[in-house]
Order: sequence, then C-alpha cells, then structure tokens
Amino acid sequence: MKSTASLVTTLCLSLIFTCACRSIPRRSCSYAIIVSEATLNTSGWSEVVAALESKHIGAQRLVYADHPTELLPQLQQSHPRYTCFVGRPSEVSRDFVREIHRLTAAYDSDPYTDTLWAILTGYDAANALRIAGHNQPLTIRKVASGTEIALEMVEQGGWYDELEAGKKVWKEPGHSPVQTKVPQDTTRALVDTLNLWQADCLVASGHATEHNWQLGYRYKNGYFKCEKGAIYGEDTNQVRHPVNSPNPKIYLPVGNCLMGHIDGPDAMALAWMNSAGVHQMIGYIQPTWFGYAGWGCLDYFIEQPGRYTLIEAFFANHHALVHKLRSEPSKGLEFDRDHVAIYGDPAWSAKMAAAACCWEQRLDESNGLFTLTITPNRGRASFLPVNTNGSQRGGRPVVAYLPRRISKPRIIQGAEHTPVITDDFILVPNPGKDYDGKEIIIRFTGTEVGPASS
Repeated sequence: MKSTASLVTTLCLSLIFTCACRSIPRRSCSYAIIVSEATLNTSGWSEVVAALESKHIGAQRLVYADHPTELLPQLQQSHPRYTCFVGRPSEVSRDFVREIHRLTAAYDSDPYTDTLWAILTGYDAANALRIAGHNQPLTIRKVASGTEIALEMVEQGGWYDELEAGKKVWKEPGHSPVQTKVPQDTTRALVDTLNLWQADCLVASGHATEHNWQLGYRYKNGYFKCEKGAIYGEDTNQVRHPVNSPNPKIYLPVGNCLMGHIDGPDAMALAWMNSAGVHQMIGYIQPTWFGYAGWGCLDYFIEQPGRYTLIEAFFANHHALVHKLRSEPSKGLEFDRDHVAIYGDPAWSAKMAAAACCWEQRLDESNGLFTLTITPNRGRASFLPVNTNGSQRGGRPVVAYLPRRISKPRIIQGAEHTPVITDDFILVPNPGKDYDGKEIIIRFTGTEVGPASS
C-alpha cells in the first residue's frame, strides 16, 4: 500500500577507511549453509549447496530433518556472519520465513538479529544454481521504479507515478531529474526498462498479490503478472509484453503486499528470479499495512548510496525496527518484524554506485579502542529528509557493523548519544531536526569473540 510520512535522512557507516560511501571491509568469511535432508536429497539441489560451498571457502554445512530450529545449538556455537537457508519453493512458506526470523535472533541473548541471512531458492534447482553460482559483485547504476524515489541519490534512472497518471521523472548521469508527460498506460515502458535498458534495480509499491502487481494505485494502468516461471506485463488492452531480462539485478517491492510470499510454483517471487534476473529481493509475506520493514530499506540503501549492500541495508533497517519496538511497543512494528522475506545469497554484494551522502562516517580501531565519527555534510540539515514518499519513513538510526564480534562493550565517550552496542554492530539514534551541527564522536571498547568476520 501507499502513504506519505516524514522521512529523516538515514544514517550510514563505513569501516576502517575515510570514504563514507563505501562498503564495510572485513577480513575473512564466516558462512553457514542451512538445508533440509529432503532438499539435499532432491535432484539438482545438492549442486546448489555445492556451488555455495565452492564460492564461500570454509562454509559450514548444517542439515536438519524437519525444522531449521533444530540447528540452534550449532549456530549459537559458530555464530556465523552470514547464514544462507537453501530451500525448495515448496518449503519456503510463511511459517518457514517466520521461523527463520525467530531462529536468527536467538544466536545470543540480545533481541536483535544475529546474522546476515537470506533464503536461497528459485523456480527450480537450475534457477537456484544460477543464483548460487554467481559471484560477480553488482554496482547499481540504473534504477527503475513504479513509485517515487530519491533520484538525487541515483546515478541514472527514474520513476513512473503510481498516484498520478502519465507522470514520469527521469535522471540522466550528471543531470538533474526531469519530469515529463507520458501515456497513462506505462506497462510497456516498465517492461522496456528491464528488457532494453537493463535496470540493475527495480523498486515497486502499490496493490499486489502473490500473482500480480498493479501499476496504477489511483488510476487504471496495466499489471505485471507471471506464468510458468516467467514475468510479463499485461497492458490495459490485455496485450502481453514478456519480460526477458537476464542481467543480475535486485528487486525492492517495498510497498507491495504479498510479493515475498511463495504460495506455489506460479508465485511472482519465483518468476522474478527465473525470468527477470533477480538475484536478491525482499518482499512481504502478508498484506502490508504498516510499512516500516519495507520502505525503510530505501532509507538505508537508496538514500545512502554505496554504503551498504542490500543485505546489510535490510538488516540495518531491521535493527532499527527492533530498537524502536523496544522503546515504542507497536503491533505494526511487531507485524513487520517477522513478515518480510529476503531472498538470495546473503554474502553476494549488490550496492548502489557511490554518491555524495548527507554526512561522512568512519569507524576506526586502535589497540581495542573503537572510535565512531559522524561528520555532517549539510550542517544542521544533515539528518533532515531526502525523500518522504512511502510509509513509516525517516528517523532511522546510524547502524555500523563491527569488523568482528565483541563482548562486554564499554562506552568511553559519547554516552549522551545513547548508542546501543551489540556483539556485531553499533546503533546510534537519529539526531533528527534537533541536530546541533556538531561532529558526533563515540568511543568504546569490547573483548574480541570468535573469528574475524567478513
């Protein structure tokens, strides 16, 4: 669904170097592959697991009989940075997604998710194998959207308005966005952004089910639908426009209902992966009505270009949700906490092309002392909204992933900013409109736990 609320520009962090718009460097990989006995013994699916093991040297394979929760003791012991749940479509139910959310928050005693996880599935084993075997990082330079996004943070791309018929806003590299008038039916145009223009990222909102996406929210427009593992556009004249877009991409249906729910072989999520080149995607497994977990991914990912991979952005937003839920209990937040799925290989790097962010951030370490420095680039306006389209936007805290796990954190400086320090990240509440324009510095220590993470 669609609504408009205030957005406070989200906050981002990079580690061990000065550029605030880069990914977090890490020193080694800690990766677990979770798979059922049934999937491992199904033709083609053992090859999916083998491809992940070949790609992630030293990965830990854990096999369960009936439920992933059987493996909690082993996961608590190894506490991997990444956890990949390999599952056939028939396994990836609502209950499966909810079970993973609960399981991955139980590796330790705090309420936050303890690993960067995703579910790797596909229309069939061959589709899943393509995703598992792909190892080339993706830099997102082209973004297409069926709803308004912050184009000033995008290298190239545009959006078609789901609320106002015939409205298109487009940005070319090095230029400001330009609004133009286009035909009311944008079905073919959106298909062309995938097939011909080869978008790296597609963003969506509006009415949807497991089997279709309605392009117009307040006016008549076409649909995206699927059949036998293939996405196609169907315009208002019922003419089909097949999607054949094999270039690797990500899909962010941030405001769509049910797009993450795999209710059978004809689910849209499977078709996106199979015929549209989607290697990672998020999606609600229930009708969306609150929106924090979906729309907030734009806050961290699109509007902090180059700082987070999609997986890191998704869980930064999830950590923000849990943090807010602890201080502001809400049924809406509880709903969003466990009802958004994320698909793909969690260690695959897909991130926005780097661009100027609203502030710079840096996390340094010297002799066990961590120093987080947040330097504004827009003065007192540094934490004000970039874009307000959507639901539950803004106010997201700073989230920085630590280079390795720690225990017994102790704040040396900056306690007045009320940071939360867990074993693998630090979270600092958003200063918002009351920001005084000064540099924020937080220093803390912690005892190293386990191997270095990646």
